[in-house]
Amino acid sequence: MKFNFKIQQYQTEAVDAIVRVFNGQPNYDRTTYIRDLGKLHANQQMQLSIVNDDDDDIMSDTGYKNEAIELTDAQLLENIRTIQSENNIKTSDKLIGDIGRCSLDIEMETGTGKTYVYIKTMFELNKRYGWSKFIVVVPSVAIREGVNKTFQITDDHFMEQYGKKARFFIYNSSNLNELDNFSSGSGINVMIINTQAFASSLKEDGKSKEARIIYSKRDEFGSRRPIDVIKANRPIIILDEPQKMGGEVTQKALKNFGPLFSLNYSATHAKEHNLVYVLDALDAFNKKLVKKIEVKGFEVKNLSGTSKYLYLENIILSPNKPPMAKLEIEVAQKAGHTRKLFTFAVGDDLYYKSGEMEQYKSGYVISDIEPLSGTVTFTGGTIIHQGEVIGDIVEQDMRRIQIRETIQSHFEKEEKLFEMGIKTLSLFFIDEVAKYRQYDEDGNELLGEYGKIFEEEYTAILNEYLTMFDTPYQKYLRDIEIADTHKGYFSIDKKTGRSVNSALKRGSEFSDDISAYDLILKNKERLLSFGEPTRFIFSHSALREGWDNPNVFQICTLKHSDSSTQKRQEVGRGLRLCVNQAGNRMDMEVLGESIHNINKLTVIASESYKGFVADLQSDIKKVLYDRPTAATSDYFKGKFVKVDGKPTAIDEKTASNIEFYLIQNGYVDMDRKVTDKYRMDLEMGALAPMPGSLAPMAEGVHTLVQAIFDESALARMIDDGKQTKIEKNELNKNFHKQEFQELWKRINHKYAYAVSFESAELIEKAIQHIDKELFVSELTYTVSKGEQTDEMSTNALERGEAFKTAKTRTTTLKRGEVSHIKYDLVGKIAEGTILTRKTVVEIIKGISPLKFAMYKANPEEFITKVVRLINEQKATMIVEHISYDQIEGEYDSTIFTAEKTSASIDKAFKASKHIQDYVFTDGYAEKSVERRFAEDLDNADEVCVYAKLPRGFHIPTPVGNYSPDWAIAFNEGAVKHIFFIAETKGTMESLSMRPIERAKISCARKLFNEISTENVKYHDVDSYQRLLDVMKSL
Repeated sequence: MKFNFKIQQYQTEAVDAIVRVFNGQPNYDRTTYIRDLGKLHANQQMQLSIVNDDDDDIMSDTGYKNEAIELTDAQLLENIRTIQSENNIKTSDKLIGDIGRCSLDIEMETGTGKTYVYIKTMFELNKRYGWSKFIVVVPSVAIREGVNKTFQITDDHFMEQYGKKARFFIYNSSNLNELDNFSSGSGINVMIINTQAFASSLKEDGKSKEARIIYSKRDEFGSRRPIDVIKANRPIIILDEPQKMGGEVTQKALKNFGPLFSLNYSATHAKEHNLVYVLDALDAFNKKLVKKIEVKGFEVKNLSGTSKYLYLENIILSPNKPPMAKLEIEVAQKAGHTRKLFTFAVGDDLYYKSGEMEQYKSGYVISDIEPLSGTVTFTGGTIIHQGEVIGDIVEQDMRRIQIRETIQSHFEKEEKLFEMGIKTLSLFFIDEVAKYRQYDEDGNELLGEYGKIFEEEYTAILNEYLTMFDTPYQKYLRDIEIADTHKGYFSIDKKTGRSVNSALKRGSEFSDDISAYDLILKNKERLLSFGEPTRFIFSHSALREGWDNPNVFQICTLKHSDSSTQKRQEVGRGLRLCVNQAGNRMDMEVLGESIHNINKLTVIASESYKGFVADLQSDIKKVLYDRPTAATSDYFKGKFVKVDGKPTAIDEKTASNIEFYLIQNGYVDMDRKVTDKYRMDLEMGALAPMPGSLAPMAEGVHTLVQAIFDESALARMIDDGKQTKIEKNELNKNFHKQEFQELWKRINHKYAYAVSFESAELIEKAIQHIDKELFVSELTYTVSKGEQTDEMSTNALERGEAFKTAKTRTTTLKRGEVSHIKYDLVGKIAEGTILTRKTVVEIIKGISPLKFAMYKANPEEFITKVVRLINEQKATMIVEHISYDQIEGEYDSTIFTAEKTSASIDKAFKASKHIQDYVFTDGYAEKSVERRFAEDLDNADEVCVYAKLPRGFHIPTPVGNYSPDWAIAFNEGAVKHIFFIAETKGTMESLSMRPIERAKISCARKLFNEISTENVKYHDVDSYQRLLDVMKSL
């Protein structure tokens, strides 16, 4: 399997923030110098020249280094401040040059692809300024090996984007010839180096072996010092996780490399430099760039004076039975006491089920099972919550519960993911290898305690999921042997070949065992394939830095998590969005609003849910970027938003208008805190339109509002995994009602469409649309002359307002840079629009010269935006010219139950008129548009029966399949049209919808209201009342 990569806007913005810091720097294709080849060339002096020779010859004395930065400190600082203002980051009052001319910070949440970003940054810096020598510094072997792996798997991707490859290598003091290759190479050259592997070696006159090598003249290296060879290249240093390498020794050592400047990439910066880009944990979650977190916690409650044992695993809901409780109790057997899981109903007596054990004799008849609160109540007054353990338990009991719950969570998700081509992995971290794997006298592997528990619990749960049906998933389960479905990844003793505990590096909780990381990374792609039977992985906790497999959906640490930082690290191992068998990332573009239904990481904790989440949220809050807390006019004033594609500063009057808009619509309270009404309207796509002057900047303004700190957002990031879940939602008697069967018969058809329009019409409309709407960013730089304010305060310094700007001049950067990349402009646009090259050529020829000139300024952005604008016109024209024909085939009724859900009961609406007992609606809001619509349908006298249509039921359109939301059968005589298909939208403003979305809805309208003869009407509505109003006009 091969990972596929694509250009993502937030990553492009992160790269752009770095590159623009150096606006005004000339592009030097390749800067040469005379290399020191050792004794033979000791007397040669460095010479500087600009050449166009492509030959890289290690025996030649020609070396290639990064050209010096020609901008002044004032120019660099001004560029930085401009970028900070546009990205709404606190502006810096001084240039920080700890390592090189400047030190720039990039804050990116774990799992969002920071390694990809800094590799792309290398290519962009090379393309725009000619810089080609880079050193990536990492704090550990695990991260080093992971970075090396990313270089390997992105090789072809960047070759396609930039027409060249980066040459990369891991520094090895026993192979110093690599440094000559690094120096003599004229292309992009990258050295990857880990500080802690030789932290003391970076200190001159250090005592370690590496120190003697890097700082001393080596006979085998032509009597040269390696540090001098590296330094001659004037490398750009990239620090990955700099907070883990901030010691004085390391900082001094990094300066010894003679860097041009340094870039710091981390989710948690300990020391601040000039920050130019922020994507923190809250941003990543809100933009749906990482998995949603679900925590299964367990609480042990010791009742004094008793020896009773109870564990409530979960509450089971089914259509035809009352709620049942799955409880583990102690059972008397001939061989002694054991613990077993049973399913109980109200009225059941634990005393008889336990084999008449005395501890359950009095007061242990179940009196109530409450799914919403997740509790079981006994006649004696004892109440137990889901995930709660009552009684004295030893550590082994707790670990068994954790292992069982991990397997249970795995199976709950696996079938749905399997059908989507996504392999499910679960990861156990342990602190002692012997608990999973042991050896007999002959060296044969034996299962340890955890291995035995796993196989026992796996067998029991597997039997619950195996059925008589011969589905692909059932075949998949049956074909995997128990011994093959779990595997250990540990350090290996070189002498014995046995798995051993990973040794910790000094002062750390991680290991430097390269052989273990090599095995983990080597099998990264293989573990994602259905052909590899391993689904459950056991690894030493000291190796967890090496695990970043995107398809880890369960993480269980079988040891006590003793710090909140550790909790955040545990969670970070599974945050990446998953990939399917084709190597495609399952992101918003693929999954839409259901992204967090699929991408959900379950953490099986060894403590209570509340305790774990409180620590985790506290840790996240500490590292969030310093956000404002109120939406005042002062907050908006001076911020930048894009208007017609160009950054525009918000002036005082506009800021006041924005504040008034928020007050007028109830979007802020008296203290200007953002209200729940704003959050709900945002989620439902029903935000009030902004008045005329603000309308062009609406998107940017709402982005600013959403950047304000929201305490409740931290709560939304994490779900309680022990809430009662609805595993099955079968069709009920409403489905068989005559009214619904009649409606289903009328809509249960499959269609093919045809679109016929003249290319000339599309060409003309596309040209007009591009000429009107196309704006591509140009590189600009601003020169400002500022002076200190008359009065200064601490607050003003913190806000970056200690200086006032007297005069500014913004200039578009003009330079003779010629891109080395050859873009197939016509081919890329034809591919993105599914048009012929001939049609694309006519469109490009027809657009104004001024618009076409934008291609040179930014080819990537030009292509992306032209494709979008052409597709928008296609979508508009399609509706005017589309026709549908009914074809053979219809949907099976199983389509309604095919989408496996494992949603908690609080996310479901218990309905009486729906064809299934529960309705699952979109959105996080308690009363989303869909939720209110479902409740209104259920309560309306006019409605006989209705269905929330599954995504598998769709209408083909030229801009993608469209799945309507609802099918409704009304009582005859109650309304004008008995049968209705409805789409629920948060707003009826057509301008608020994307053109593609508008086109799909328009196609559905045309099919049901104009072409079909089945007397089923269709419309998009935002409420049940709106549906009744619309119906009268159809």
